[in-house]
Amino acid sequence: MKYAIVKDSIVTNMVEWDGVSDFPVDGELIQADKSAWIGGEYNGSFVARPVEPDVRTYDQKRKGEYPSLDELIVALWEGVVEERMASVTRLEAERQAVKARHPKV
Repeated sequence: MKYAIVKDSIVTNMVEWDGVSDFPVDGELIQADKSAWIGGEYNGSFVARPVEPDVRTYDQKRKGEYPSLDELIVALWEGVVEERMASVTRLEAERQAVKARHPKV
């Protein structure tokens, strides 16, 4: 099981322990839950880690989600040369969904 080593109400380390064998520790061993993290606070229960705000710009967020250049080239080829617009339509729907998730501000 996972345990937190707590000293002065702060989690100083996380360890695996069977809960029975001798385990020398500088602090108190407390069974960890999903809120436990090194550096976190313990005041009878673990205080969850604060959520860090996403400070990337909208274009940085979009870049990782847009279809790849390979997908774009294939879709354009199919649309222009082969006159099959389904790929172009699907790709544009994906692009618009990314833009909706990460609008310009």
